[in-house]
Amino acid sequence: MTIEVKVPQLPESVADATLVAWHKSPGDRVSRDENLADLETDKVVLEVPAPADGILKEIRISDGTTVTAGEILAVLEEGEAAAAKSESKPEAKPEPKSGSADEAEAAEEEDEAEGEEEAGKAAGRLSPSVRRLLEEHELDPAAIRGSGRQGRITKADVMDFLDKRPKEPGARAAAPATAPTAPRGAREERRVPMTRMRSRIAERLVDAQATAAMLTSFNEVDLGAVMDIRKRYRDSFEKKHGVRIGFMSFFIKAAIEALRKFPVVNASIENSEIIYHDYYDIGVAVSTDRGLMVPVLRDADLQSFADIERSIGEFAVRARDGKIGVEDLSGGTFTITNGGVFGSLMSTPIINPPQSAILGMHKIQDRAMVVDGEIKVRPMMYIALTYDHRIIDGREAVQFLVSVKESLEDPARLLIQL
Repeated sequence: MTIEVKVPQLPESVADATLVAWHKSPGDRVSRDENLADLETDKVVLEVPAPADGILKEIRISDGTTVTAGEILAVLEEGEAAAAKSESKPEAKPEPKSGSADEAEAAEEEDEAEGEEEAGKAAGRLSPSVRRLLEEHELDPAAIRGSGRQGRITKADVMDFLDKRPKEPGARAAAPATAPTAPRGAREERRVPMTRMRSRIAERLVDAQATAAMLTSFNEVDLGAVMDIRKRYRDSFEKKHGVRIGFMSFFIKAAIEALRKFPVVNASIENSEIIYHDYYDIGVAVSTDRGLMVPVLRDADLQSFADIERSIGEFAVRARDGKIGVEDLSGGTFTITNGGVFGSLMSTPIINPPQSAILGMHKIQDRAMVVDGEIKVRPMMYIALTYDHRIIDGREAVQFLVSVKESLEDPARLLIQL
């Protein structure tokens, strides 16, 4: 019995997706719920699970193709009979009786292309002659641009790639007996298409700069008090709650207190209206191999320090594993990003539309500071608030940062909400 493998239901507001990569090939045995392929939307990566145990009989959509919900991606032959049939030895194809080796290979490629067309298989499949060339020269097919139908790699594409590739030292022709020249390194160039997610990130960042009147204000914070609390209660906190206490929970709590004082920083613009949000859904920027993601911590003001640290840890793991859903990234009234984990001392973060402000954390660095008339070494951090000057005045932005600074330098304020 054959089963069609279809594009799963896409998240709300997502019209289509791009098939990034197949993890199985035709003829491979698969298990129910095993991931067959990855689909990338503007925001998240989705998996295509196998609907049953069996053999992947046919792939109909090649990598890089845009697909919609319900579209047929592949055909699966269900059951043990399919597995036994797949594992049986295929019949040898008769060799051509006459003609040159090149003609035989050309005929072989043509036969396979016709067979793929009749079966509706992906054009990205490799012919035996192309596959042999790739194996002989240890080439990655992903590095070669195909010129065949629907991007299919041909033998000519491989040969052209080999001609353009820098030669090995032993294969170079003897240089003429002239004055020696300075050695030059490889000057290769690679063109790699943007992933769908990276394209969407780029689009949103450009839109943010084109539509918002962005301005950034800075301040600096002495984190000595926060570091003392973390050191004093680190072991007991982890023992009780099963999670370590980090800096982000302090910053989120401090930001929420500042947002309470200056609600316009928690607002957004829609047409000619300002929307004030009387709740605090805080986005926390998370860096992944695919790009920056901003999962949202819902009702952060109602969560404890332990709840916040636990949620942030889960977001980080799910983001790296590609398990973040669209619902995790939707909404958000204010965002915090921490460039300090990468060593950034100061930066101007970009607003995450339709929000009107974003708080940037940076590297903690010991600096000489004047404290009560004496020079002391203190753990200092620069903080930055980028805001939309259309609705947030400089006075409010500066006072917001001062409020964050005061809460972090005297964490007792967070307990009594000063």
